[in-house]
Amino acid sequence: MSLTIRAVTKQDYDQWLPLWDGYNAFYGRSGPTALAPEITRMTWQRFFDAYEPMHALVAESDGQLLGLTHYLFHRSTTAIEPSCYLQDLFTREVVRGKGVGSALIHGVYERAKLAGSPRVYWQTHETNLTAQRLYDKVAERSGFIVYRKLF
Repeated sequence: MSLTIRAVTKQDYDQWLPLWDGYNAFYGRSGPTALAPEITRMTWQRFFDAYEPMHALVAESDGQLLGLTHYLFHRSTTAIEPSCYLQDLFTREVVRGKGVGSALIHGVYERAKLAGSPRVYWQTHETNLTAQRLYDKVAERSGFIVYRKLF
């Protein structure tokens, strides 16, 4: 399989949307708990707004998008350089275990280095064991536990 990791373009929307919907469904955001359409529209718009620190990469093979990753840069109180947060990663089920997710992560690594960011980090649900097998190969667990309060 010939695989290209590249920045998303506006022409990718029709192929990006099913991947985005699949990612959200995986985390229980579908049907009555689906994201509001305006959130998806705003997310998409942010990728093309130079003011926004949010970016998207896609994995493409033979004109078909096989996966996506979204990442953003932010400030930190512990470093001068920006930190890179890999927020979303999703691949079509048929290509899981074939290197697409790893290639997307490494694509984010490359962009982070170009931006002068010394670290890329992300989180996943504790039950996402399939993803954790990949993550254990390409990064190290930080040991931090995430807390949140929803309003």
